Amino acid sequence: MIRLARTALPPDLARRLPPLTDEIAAAPDRVRVARAAWKRAVVRRTVHAPLRRLLEEMAPGYQRCMYCGDSQGTDIDHFEPLSRNPVRTFDWLNHLLACATCNSNLKRDRFPLAPDGTPLLVDPTVEDPFEHLLLTPSLGQYVGLTDKGRATIEVFDLNRPVLTQGREQAHRVVVMALQKWVEGRERGAPEQMREAVLTVRGQPLADVCQAMLRLAEAPGADRVLDSSVLPILRDPELRSHLLV
Repeated sequence: MIRLARTALPPDLARRLPPLTDEIAAAPDRVRVARAAWKRAVVRRTVHAPLRRLLEEMAPGYQRCMYCGDSQGTDIDHFEPLSRNPVRTFDWLNHLLACATCNSNLKRDRFPLAPDGTPLLVDPTVEDPFEHLLLTPSLGQYVGLTDKGRATIEVFDLNRPVLTQGREQAHRVVVMALQKWVEGRERGAPEQMREAVLTVRGQPLADVCQAMLRLAEAPGADRVLDSSVLPILRDPELRSHLLV
């Protein structure tokens, strides 16, 4: 999971959402009306489709899930579930792109709260996930740094084997791409450097590279990262191309 910038809604789409919210807010059975309105939006594609296109543009890699970063994002997830707060059904700030596993199989209507009522799940468009989650790239495993981080790992099962193994592979790909980038610079081959950057940017599990870039600047970096890639990860030119 990495930090993502939320795109502003186009004016025409922004105008379509408030009437839908008003319809839900005025209904005696808000959940039922919200579900019907959302289903109608999916079928008619005048609201759901443009919302999804915006989320796909925001997503890491090529339209990847904003939670696990591995699978393709197939669903518009309501960060605060529709069943809990139906008035936020058409709230753009409540929409994230998720894969079916993270959304329908794992999260579903789960929305743990802290004692003060604040959400215990990380919203990558609002906060930096790395403030709550520590990833060891070579092992592919997350550790929660906060209650929010630990709840996020648990709800989305972020250490399930398919993800940890995928992150290990992503780590190997990033290392090879970084080495290719350095070779390209030494040879005066900008196209090779560009291809290396595109390889990293386009692969699934973007959190691996971002974690490596963060860890390279942290105390004790030599204990968790290979010494051969540390100078590359600290290179200002490369960081300007990859760090988000």
